[in-house]
Amino acid sequence: MSTPEQFRELIRAVTDRIGGEIPGPALQERLNREFGPTSAAYRDIVEACQSAIAAGWMCEREGGGIRYGRVIEPAQDLGGYSVDVVDMDDLAGPHHTHPNGEIDLIMPLAGPARFDGQGAGWLVYGPGSAHRPTVSGGRALVLYLLPQGAIEFTRH
Repeated sequence: MSTPEQFRELIRAVTDRIGGEIPGPALQERLNREFGPTSAAYRDIVEACQSAIAAGWMCEREGGGIRYGRVIEPAQDLGGYSVDVVDMDDLAGPHHTHPNGEIDLIMPLAGPARFDGQGAGWLVYGPGSAHRPTVSGGRALVLYLLPQGAIEFTRH
């Protein structure tokens, strides 16, 4: 069973390694090398997320077929990052912009699930990027690290 405190420590190991690096391709490559799907850290985060969801303190909200929730508000001990986790099954979420970038950990749960075309591992969007987050080919959890918690949803 994962507690919020244990989960925070797992995330701190990642954010400590990110440091002040601006989100971009070099960071994506490094995160996949150091914390990729074959690493113990990746497996620990997947297990912690699944345990937290089962315990009811993660992904406690639901809307548009997406289970989601902010797990940690922007925190100095995590380099100013917030942490959100979503549970998506073969669908697209709401379009949004990342003023300071977005660092995503993709955790397929069923089928060959892909997030924005990428399978298990890290996907990093740079500052000012935007997308409509899409899970295809199955079900996946996606953990979002947002610098200063910044995200701007597109109004329709």
